[in-house]
Amino acid sequence: MHNNSFFKQILLLVSILLFISCDKEYNVIGDGLISQNHFMLKDSTFSVVAYNQKITSVESENLPVNALGIYNNPAFGKTVASFATQVILSAANPIVSTNAVIDSVYLNVPYFTDPLKNKLNSDGVSTTYVLDSIYGASKAKIKLSVYESGYYMRDSDPIGGFQTAQKYFTDQNTDFNNLKIGNRLNDDSDASQNDGFFFNPAEHVLKATDATTKVVTTTRMAPSMRLKLNSNYFMNKIINAASKATTTIVNGVVTSNTTNSINLITNDVFKNYFRGLYFKVEQSGSDAGAMAIMDFSKGSITISYTEELVATTGTTRVPKTIVLNFTGNTVSLQDQSNTNSSYSTAMSSANANVGDERLYLKGGEGSMAILDLFGPDHFGSNGVTGNPNGVADQLDIIRTKKWLINEANLVFNIDSEAMSKTDPITNLPVYEPKRIYLWDLNNRRPITDYYMDGTSGTNAKNGKTVFDGNINFDATSKRGSTYKIRITNHIRNLVKYADSTNVKLGIAVTESVNIASTNKWRNPKTATTIIPGIPNYNVVMPKWPDFSIETPKSSVMNPLGTILYGNRLKVGDLEAKRLKLQIFYTKPN
Repeated sequence: MHNNSFFKQILLLVSILLFISCDKEYNVIGDGLISQNHFMLKDSTFSVVAYNQKITSVESENLPVNALGIYNNPAFGKTVASFATQVILSAANPIVSTNAVIDSVYLNVPYFTDPLKNKLNSDGVSTTYVLDSIYGASKAKIKLSVYESGYYMRDSDPIGGFQTAQKYFTDQNTDFNNLKIGNRLNDDSDASQNDGFFFNPAEHVLKATDATTKVVTTTRMAPSMRLKLNSNYFMNKIINAASKATTTIVNGVVTSNTTNSINLITNDVFKNYFRGLYFKVEQSGSDAGAMAIMDFSKGSITISYTEELVATTGTTRVPKTIVLNFTGNTVSLQDQSNTNSSYSTAMSSANANVGDERLYLKGGEGSMAILDLFGPDHFGSNGVTGNPNGVADQLDIIRTKKWLINEANLVFNIDSEAMSKTDPITNLPVYEPKRIYLWDLNNRRPITDYYMDGTSGTNAKNGKTVFDGNINFDATSKRGSTYKIRITNHIRNLVKYADSTNVKLGIAVTESVNIASTNKWRNPKTATTIIPGIPNYNVVMPKWPDFSIETPKSSVMNPLGTILYGNRLKVGDLEAKRLKLQIFYTKPN
């Protein structure tokens, strides 16, 4: 009995020793949890110098999703988002009979809906949908005009010797507008198709009658932008330009001949012949408008037509379709106006030396913030004496004391008063971004904690839950209160490795945490050769930092903004909301 107890104790002791010796990472960061005699758990907060940075023109080509519409944000200003896209034939070189007649032409781009709120109605057939990613009053109107685009969106950049992809930028709306061709294509007499367009949450109920049997078929489609386009235009542009098939009957013998098209023979040729569509957005009267986030890659144009089928038994008309898919280069075109005075002042008075009181983060052609951790460098390697050594003094002190980092967070408090303002026209509150994103600004890449977080979410915004950045809501007001981003491994590496660089960090709103790539700004530093048809890259920018800045692609996709408390809050009631770096650590006695 005693021997049995003795062996159990030996087995338990060996197991503990094996666990500690094998789990090296735990031994590094958790020694303070093992022996109260040698370590004690502590936490401390450090100031962060954080300042605003205006984003002017930023590349916006080929985004996974694009904004379309008008959003009036009382905290920032008015954004009008237009869009341009190339289109291709779903099947190149379509062959059409010489007597084809168009029945209808429809453009269709699906909306995002909320699967948790959509519901099948009591009739068991129809569905009530709730649209997702729509900003503005319900059924608020915009003026939407769809044109043939005359702007050729090339794949490669001649300035780079055609070795790099061509970039297109948010401020090129004038370029596309000046080169639009003819009248708008969505010219139906129904105002909801153009001058009074709105993002309709109703499902589409389509009925078709068979020409022979007269049987009516009903098809139901989820909500989408469904625009009736001008049939005469597509008759001339597509049907008449397609390869032609001619059928004759002589002495009971059916003979078919085909004349090949020049412009529809391949999609490479077609993209120059039909350069795409330009979706121009304008305000509809006094209506404030609304904005939607849309996946245009799922869009298409369906040309429904009939043509004669000639046979020895007689001639009949056969229904056919030609489909144009929204495939190829795209660009999000964003115009900013009516800028909030506080926002404008914050952008023009940003202080990179001591930081700012408020941080304004806005997606698209908006703004971001830049963070410097651990303060200035006044002394040597011990952080308290000697000459500056290129390392922040606070970081030198932590290294000298050999702290073991258990957890580190950046905690951002939302200026709830500023973000609770309502639009004076719609009386709607400011929409708050669900997530913000932190990255290594110097190297234009995520920080270590992003890479090490393998957690996934149910959508593009809520993955990487350990890295975090998700909005936290106040239980009473139901408005956003804080964002927290975990940078434990980033700080751990700075403390552990003397050759680690304390890089500048960028913070911005994000539409998808899964996208870590960055997009370039138009560079105002150097002039470029002007080639006809190529945008001028020598654009004046109000301020340009000492290092190259790129904006996360996911931020360009998001039209929303938030106002956070910075590091320069005055002593008083708001001091507790100051931006801070929170570090939990263990320290040897």
